[in-house]
Amino acid sequence: MFRRRDEASSAATALAEQDEKTPRDPQAKKGRPTPKRSEAEASRRTRVTVPKDRKEAARQSRERMRAEREKQRTALLEGDERALPPRDKGPVRRFARDFVDSRWSLAEFFLPYAVVVLVLSIVRVPALQLLSTLLFVVFFVLVILDFARLGLGLRKALRERFPNQNTRGAVPYGLMRTLQMRRLRLPKPQVKRGERP
Repeated sequence: MFRRRDEASSAATALAEQDEKTPRDPQAKKGRPTPKRSEAEASRRTRVTVPKDRKEAARQSRERMRAEREKQRTALLEGDERALPPRDKGPVRRFARDFVDSRWSLAEFFLPYAVVVLVLSIVRVPALQLLSTLLFVVFFVLVILDFARLGLGLRKALRERFPNQNTRGAVPYGLMRTLQMRRLRLPKPQVKRGERP
């Protein structure tokens, strides 16, 4: 009687080990009871391996991260598609960048204009302060209208160019790119103004 239970439990553990090795359908039941919290925490603690020399491991990790950042920075400057960060990779994002870089937009002049308005608002002449505030509001409304025009055009172009691909997030990505001055944009623009992507 006791042997049957031992055989059954050993068979169950063998099946559980085999199940852990083979991938399973995420919708299927796991076929074993959920471990207690104390057991799960104990197994997590035993799995963590601390390197023998922590300072050396930290130094190597910092060097790897530094090399990776340098690789991404040079890719952003040169436009190398293979080493770009995940945010900038892919043909959809490249098209959005080219679409934005090939057009003039008011939003790229927003920061210099805001500096001029700030200087005018500091001057102690009430007429200039009022004028700077009104000009800023007008420019802000024009930038929003320009955003809407550019966003609708980019969305339409993406639908035409990539009908069966996921273009989610490409329009906000392109619109955020317009806020930067052209020479400060990363990845560097690959098309000239007026040139169609």
